[in-house]
Amino acid sequence: APCAADVAKQLAPTGKLRVALNMRNELLITGKTADGQPDGLAPAMAAALAEKLGVPLECVPYTAPDKIFTDATEDKWDVAMVGSDPARAEHVEFTDAYCQIEATCAVPTTSGLRKCDDLDKANVTIATCKGAAYTLWLESNIKNATLKIIDGHDATYETFTEEALEAVAGLRPKLKKDAAKRPATRLLPGKFMAVQQAACTKKGRPEGFKMLSDFIQEAKSSGLVKQLMQKYKVDKDLAIP
Repeated sequence: APCAADVAKQLAPTGKLRVALNMRNELLITGKTADGQPDGLAPAMAAALAEKLGVPLECVPYTAPDKIFTDATEDKWDVAMVGSDPARAEHVEFTDAYCQIEATCAVPTTSGLRKCDDLDKANVTIATCKGAAYTLWLESNIKNATLKIIDGHDATYETFTEEALEAVAGLRPKLKKDAAKRPATRLLPGKFMAVQQAACTKKGRPEGFKMLSDFIQEAKSSGLVKQLMQKYKVDKDLAIP
């Protein structure tokens, strides 16, 4: 079996573990540490991985998830903590998910839409955020409805209300907050998909990938993920798959 140092070299060739983080996900990045570093479930998982490898952690913040994947061919990060999707897997390998977040839609209270299965109709336009994992899912699965893809969560919700669209897609916890500010909207029950939050590394690092996969499984079975979810008060909004 390859020794730990060899695996560390494969996952962290520069001697530091550079972890790409999607700063847009407020459930996984809940704040900043005293020295200004990203804090939350995803950075804490990254820190635990770096500790296991015996190397220092360097967080590489990204304002949008799609940019993480365009950088996958560059030497800018080693591991990314991000929503997994087959459409993103061209240059990377994803572990199993360590947590998942339900994606649903908000609709006007007067809407005839009652559940997520009602969304895919010819007269429905769904506002959705560019580059989000749930948007990739909608692009692959919606056949009749129209998708209006907008840059940024807040702009997406504003477009939904300003243009009086039929629905806006998003992660349930974020939509819940947005809908609370706008009395004339309600959330559809259930989900159209769940965003699987996972770790990934670049293809062609078999030992590194195996170690990363084992780390994620162990973090779930040991109770670490659950502890961290409680610590950052996101255990009501996230589920462990």
